[in-house]
Amino acid sequence: MSEQSASESLAIAVVKQLRGHGHKVYLVGGCVRDRLLRTRPKDFDIATDASPSQLANYFPGAQLVGAHFGVVLVRDGVAQVEVATFRSDGAYSDGRRPDQVRFESEPSLDAQRRDFTINALMEDPISGEILDYVGGRADLTSKTVRAIGDATRRFEEDHLRMLRAVRFAARLGFTIEEKTRQAITQRAKFVRTVSAERVRDELARILTEGGASRGIQLLDELGLLALLLPEVKAFQRVEQPPEFHPEGDVWTHVLLMLEKMGSASSSLALGVLLHDVGKPRTFRRADRIRFDGHAEVGAEMATEILQRFRFSKDEVEHVTALVANHMKFKDVQKMRPSTLKRFLRLAHFEEHLELHRLDCLASNGRSESYEFVKEKLSELSSEALRPERLISGRDLIAAGYSPGPEFAAALEAVETAQLEGEIQTRAEALAVARRVLDR
Repeated sequence: MSEQSASESLAIAVVKQLRGHGHKVYLVGGCVRDRLLRTRPKDFDIATDASPSQLANYFPGAQLVGAHFGVVLVRDGVAQVEVATFRSDGAYSDGRRPDQVRFESEPSLDAQRRDFTINALMEDPISGEILDYVGGRADLTSKTVRAIGDATRRFEEDHLRMLRAVRFAARLGFTIEEKTRQAITQRAKFVRTVSAERVRDELARILTEGGASRGIQLLDELGLLALLLPEVKAFQRVEQPPEFHPEGDVWTHVLLMLEKMGSASSSLALGVLLHDVGKPRTFRRADRIRFDGHAEVGAEMATEILQRFRFSKDEVEHVTALVANHMKFKDVQKMRPSTLKRFLRLAHFEEHLELHRLDCLASNGRSESYEFVKEKLSELSSEALRPERLISGRDLIAAGYSPGPEFAAALEAVETAQLEGEIQTRAEALAVARRVLDR
């Protein structure tokens, strides 16, 4: 059974158990929306009139993940569902969480405090009955993202909801209702008050859940992009040489890449978004439009951007490498064997290659380098790319040399000779090392 099927089965079992104790209980939120749209829900949430203490009693192994909000996490193997007590919220003084919550017995009150109409639907999974207190079904039909009640108030409560509106519109292919849209543009500046970690997670979802290109365009249209990613906003109207980029400016190129990207990891999606981030700063006109050193400048900028949003060290390094190395593909057919092999063994090279493929598709369409690399990868074994070391630093010490920084240069020269196919034995390796160390 898949993890998703297991979660659905667990959710229905939890509903039945709570119903057996006489409680009102429903599936709620995104899982209901997705089921009505005939798409597979990512997770299952449940809302009930059972109190937090009752939930703890019914599910003794459950994890209390939001004591203040009456939320418990029920697990069964790989499956898990979130169960929350119906509630209404008080004022939000910090633009993120309600200062007070009141547990309720009626589902309608719980629906009213949620963000968007399409996320406030409830379903009885036993009978199939849908509870719709806010017009969510009509908005699903009209493909509309609409804030519940007063849109300005919804965004005042939690400023991150502005980014969530973009994510749902992009992912589902929906439009944002006009009053909801106006409320976002009027309050866009408050997105800067949201923690870097929360913005990071929402940006990653916008880029990976579907409709990434549309998501970035919506961020721009609503005034959020210039506040969060001014470096990406700067892509607009930065011309490119038409012989290489007939599609237009840097902005158009990146949007096309995102449109063609399909399913992707957050690192690849960020690499696509930021691969040309150095172009606005390096733009110049000479014999033609040039962006000298834009990959190197872009790598430094990408590191700063990703650190600003508190991405993990591993992800910062990976995305920065994607940006730093993306121009090397133009030289692959001219590289020495050792240089090419070192390039092909970069960590997560499959994402470097995919970024290059998208780069080609969204520009002049030339794929010679892509095809060359694919052929080389099929020809070269893992051993050819990473040959077993013939000697180590200990061998150099045994040969009478004192450890020092020269060792690294000597061992690199040995590996280069191996990758070039010039040496195969330990004796040959020592001879190469001696030439370096004796200089």
